[in-house]
Amino acid sequence: MRAKLGLVLLVVLISACFPTRSSLTVGLRFGVELSPVITRFEPDRGVAAGYRVGDSVSFIISLARPGYVVLVGIDPDGVAYEFDRVFLNPGTHRLSGPPGFRYEVRPPLGLQRVRAIYTDTPHPSGFVFRGTYSLALWDQQTSIYIQRSGSRVRDVAETYFYIR
Repeated sequence: MRAKLGLVLLVVLISACFPTRSSLTVGLRFGVELSPVITRFEPDRGVAAGYRVGDSVSFIISLARPGYVVLVGIDPDGVAYEFDRVFLNPGTHRLSGPPGFRYEVRPPLGLQRVRAIYTDTPHPSGFVFRGTYSLALWDQQTSIYIQRSGSRVRDVAETYFYIR
C-alpha cells in the first residue's frame, strides 16, 4: 500500500514539472482574455535546450488561424527586445529570421525566455519592446501591447532555452 501511495505521489510530483497551458490562467496573468490560437511554440532544439554563443536558433510555431506574430526575448539580465514581426497563415512554421539574416544567440549566458504574441490585427504603431524589465513588468508590457493592438483574438505563448 505504501509503495502504491509513494508511486502515485511521485507521478503527481513529476507531472507538476511539465508545463501546462490554461488559457484562463495565462489570460488572467495579462489581464485580457486569450484565445487558443498558438498550439505550439518552441526552439528548434526543444524547450530548455542549450545553445552556445554564435549558434543559430529558430522557433517552431503552429497557429490555428492567420494573424500577426511578434517575437520578444528577455535576456538573463532582464534586457527585453523585439526581434521579429511577421504575418503567418494557419499551420506550422519555422521562424529563423528575415531573408538574408538569422537569429543568432548572443551573451549574456543563462536562461533566455522568448514570447510569441499573436493578434488578429496589425502591430500597434509606435510600440516596441525595448528596455530592462522584471518579469512582472514584461507581463505588463505584453498586456499593453495586446490592448493597443485592438485585437479581438489574441494569444501568448512562451518558451525558453539556455545560452551556455
